[in-house]
Amino acid sequence: MVKTQIELPLVLPQVPDEKDTCVQRLMEQLQTREGIVKVHLADKKEAGQPMLCFHYNSDLISLDRIRSLAKSTGAGITDTYGHLLFEVEGVRHVRHARSAEQALLGLKGILEASVTGSGFIRLEFEKAKTTYESFVTVLKEEGLSIKNGSLTPRDLQPGAERKVFPYSEKSASKKEVHRHKEGEIHEAGHDHVHAHGGIFGRNTELIFSFISGALLAIGFAFSYSYAVPEWVSLGFYIGAYISGSYYTAKEAFETISRGGFEIDFLMLVAAIGAAILGEWAEGALLLFLFSLGHALEHFAMNKARKSIAALADLSPKTTLLKRDGKTEEVGIETLKVGDILLVKPHSRIAADGVVISGSSSVDQASITGESVPVDKVAVEDSTREYGEGEEISEKNRVFAGTINGNNSLEIKVLKEAKDSTLARLVQLVNEAQTQKSPTQLLTDKFEKYFVPTVLLLVILLLFAFMVIEEPFSASFYRAMAVLVAASPCALAISTPSAVLSGVARAARGGVLIKGGRPLEDLGSLTALAFDKTGTLTEGKPKLINVLPLADLDETEVLKIAVAVEQLSDHPLARAVVRDGKQRLPAFEQSQASRLETVLGRGIIATLEKDRIYIGNLDLYEDLDDVKPSEEIRTMVRELEADGKTTMLLRKNDTYIGVLALMDTPRKAAKATLLKLKALGIKRMIMLSGDNQQVANTIAKEIGLSEAWGGLLPEGKVAAIKKLKQEESKVAMVGDGVNDAPAMAHSTVGIAMGAAVSDVALETADIALLADRLETLPFAIGLSRKAKAIIKQNLWVSLGIVALLVPATILGFANIGVAVVIHEGSTLLVVFNALRLLAYKE
Repeated sequence: MVKTQIELPLVLPQVPDEKDTCVQRLMEQLQTREGIVKVHLADKKEAGQPMLCFHYNSDLISLDRIRSLAKSTGAGITDTYGHLLFEVEGVRHVRHARSAEQALLGLKGILEASVTGSGFIRLEFEKAKTTYESFVTVLKEEGLSIKNGSLTPRDLQPGAERKVFPYSEKSASKKEVHRHKEGEIHEAGHDHVHAHGGIFGRNTELIFSFISGALLAIGFAFSYSYAVPEWVSLGFYIGAYISGSYYTAKEAFETISRGGFEIDFLMLVAAIGAAILGEWAEGALLLFLFSLGHALEHFAMNKARKSIAALADLSPKTTLLKRDGKTEEVGIETLKVGDILLVKPHSRIAADGVVISGSSSVDQASITGESVPVDKVAVEDSTREYGEGEEISEKNRVFAGTINGNNSLEIKVLKEAKDSTLARLVQLVNEAQTQKSPTQLLTDKFEKYFVPTVLLLVILLLFAFMVIEEPFSASFYRAMAVLVAASPCALAISTPSAVLSGVARAARGGVLIKGGRPLEDLGSLTALAFDKTGTLTEGKPKLINVLPLADLDETEVLKIAVAVEQLSDHPLARAVVRDGKQRLPAFEQSQASRLETVLGRGIIATLEKDRIYIGNLDLYEDLDDVKPSEEIRTMVRELEADGKTTMLLRKNDTYIGVLALMDTPRKAAKATLLKLKALGIKRMIMLSGDNQQVANTIAKEIGLSEAWGGLLPEGKVAAIKKLKQEESKVAMVGDGVNDAPAMAHSTVGIAMGAAVSDVALETADIALLADRLETLPFAIGLSRKAKAIIKQNLWVSLGIVALLVPATILGFANIGVAVVIHEGSTLLVVFNALRLLAYKE
């Protein structure tokens, strides 16, 4: 049996990640091929890319044939199945979103649909069975319209790229015009009738509610006037019924016509029941408060929606492009990699790029959450071409959507607008909204059984007059009151409103949380595992000690070391040169030559007429007979015992000094760990590939009690598995690249510095966009707050139902009281969730 691995993106370039259902389809189809025994996702990723592992019989099938089959099968699946994320206008509340979701699931060819209260729709569909027109028709029936540029007919065709939101579509320079069989659709599906929410624009539902309330008040006033006939009051009540029930009735009957059941239908039945009993005023009050609650809920949810939408508007629509010695203003969608942009003071930067001229401070708060502007300077070589994934210093890199300071900058574009960090952030935040949390899935399942139970109870209560001595009208009234009391509207909105607000607030703070599950899981963590290098430490060696020998001073040793090490491109050599020059006063540097590298041991070079040796103790073991003394060996070993990397210098036959380097802890590490402990994280462990002594030294310096050293990537995965057995929920914090396998096995994977790493953005459940460890307490604190608010909302929504239903059955509360409490609880959970938008650490 032979095994091989193939990168999943090469086989299925259109799928969002390895969790997509198309991946399972691909594996199932490939396993039916002769010679292929088993196909599964590899346990670890390479360079952040998910891998497919093939077990095959080499006597029956060749490796080239497997690759060919994988690509052709993947291409077939890509052509067969589509994935869309697009934006619509007109979603009034979460229940409306769920109604639209059910309508889309009823379409032929739709495999999966998710509609959010903020107006985003995620679909998985069979391309051959689904048409753009069918989407538009269903959405139009739901009162929704596709936002300009968010979805076009070609997005559903084979070969279409996966839809991304690179920038605000308000700037789209080309407008697509196409016809729909039932009417004219303009500007990429934007429907004139539904684009503004109704005849009074976006506030139609609120105005209808106010009209209902006004008619109810007038009718109620006239009912106390003996000079006015009763039918006049009745007429106003009927008007209140019509205006107050319009949207509720429309949604309810559309859902029922598709074989579904709308919770709001319970309210409608209760109002009709009140009218049958002659209680027109109570029925009108019910519909007025219910429609007002819906409208206010819509208004409140818009606050969270706008917070997320504001991300897309951070990028400017145009920018100044330098070309052939001239500067012209162009749309950002026309920018290409390598273009040179002129960014004037106090203006937004239009693309991810590298500074090639000028220096300034840049406000990066919109991307990384950093409150203090970051100084930016030009790279030394402005003509250099940068490859994909190449590391660029923070002082040279800029992001789209950030704000330039007082000086002009010239920037070379590294990514097109659709691929910028801001575009990816907007895309991932929008996708995150469509992912339901465990609590939301639980409440959805609860409602599925709860609503039929309520209807059964109501039917039984209708016949209560046969058991107890009361007229049918009393039993009927009680049943209608129970309908109002038991309607779980607050329950339906309690979780999604909190998730939406939490994701929006996190994005504003430079933290990407990919959905409700990571948001809830992060709030439940009891243990954190940290990668050492680049997470708890700076990630780059620093020159710590210079110990001269043979009567030389520190300056003389450093001059020799810098002259020789600048010939090498090894990370340790670069650290010696960088830090050595900072320590040295201005001096005339000698030129070294004839560099020889002894792999894993050190280097040898000629400086003037002298032979210079720099390396570890192993370099001198087999070099010649001039060995370091026992005193020097002891000094080196003591430094290494403290976690430092040592370099022993020799000039000809004389040992002249020892250099000690170390990857130093982040300045914020110790304070951050204390904050995490205060937040309730009981256990924090450092995982490191360095030896145990080095791990212990760093751990002691930053205040960690546990450090596990000598771990390869597989060892880190095993460590995470062990921690999960001991602590249940564990997060892995790393850079999202080398730590991807461990992150995949943790409850929550948290990547740092994701703004400069596409791999980190894609692989982590939670991405800290800035390379700042101190962002972590904010993320965990926010999730704890979100989890607490979700619990509060559930207790309020279920508690109200639990108290109000018995109260209405026993006659302690009438329909009017039930309506006021019911609508009050719905608004309470919404505004409680919106508190997350104002969360501060």
